[in-house]
Amino acid sequence: MLKLEQVGATYGLSPVLRELNLEINSGEAVTLLGRNGVGKTTLLRTIAGLHPATSGRIIFEGQEITRIPAHQRARSGIALVPQGRGIFPHLTVEQNLILGLSAASNKATGSKQIPAHVYQLFPALAKLRGRKGGVLSGGEQQQLAIARALAASPTLLLLDEPTEGIQPSIVQDIGTVLARIRAELKVAILLVEQYLRFAWSIADRYYVMQRGRIVKHGDTKSDSPNTIAHLLSI
Repeated sequence: MLKLEQVGATYGLSPVLRELNLEINSGEAVTLLGRNGVGKTTLLRTIAGLHPATSGRIIFEGQEITRIPAHQRARSGIALVPQGRGIFPHLTVEQNLILGLSAASNKATGSKQIPAHVYQLFPALAKLRGRKGGVLSGGEQQQLAIARALAASPTLLLLDEPTEGIQPSIVQDIGTVLARIRAELKVAILLVEQYLRFAWSIADRYYVMQRGRIVKHGDTKSDSPNTIAHLLSI
């Protein structure tokens, strides 16, 4: 589904991603691990088209998208849930979700309906649909951010630290929803996560980044978090 070949990216003259290779298969969940500042968020933004790749190729569903703008990537099936959630605080839950629909096509969003599966996956949001996003709890805002991404019916969901600042009970709920997204909607997931136990509960495979490069990858069923924990402290 997604393949990165020797991808590089910079901020100004400073390299952030270096000859990076990564693959995700259809319906698969992959976690991306590494210390803060190694390039994980930049990688997600580069895949989504929000940061330019300076070298290499990005291939999605058999088509090269390296130079395709972000809105076209969204319409092709790539959705990003950014770190910090990025919801619109002065809009209601329903208005936030309707804006998420704009990624699905060129048509105006006014005539579109929020897919039924969005509220089925997040029943709490159905009860809060008239409430403004800014007054929701952190966990509710994170659910809204994921639901907004799903409104456009993507085939690849990019998640940047969805458990950050979330209470444990909501973390468990998010894990349950991600499992349903894979099983019921057949959506592939690329998850950036610091909480290893959560990452292992979601992902089939993992990649570890250091200084903009992939230094290790493997299968979460055969490798325990303890085998890679030392790499996250370097």
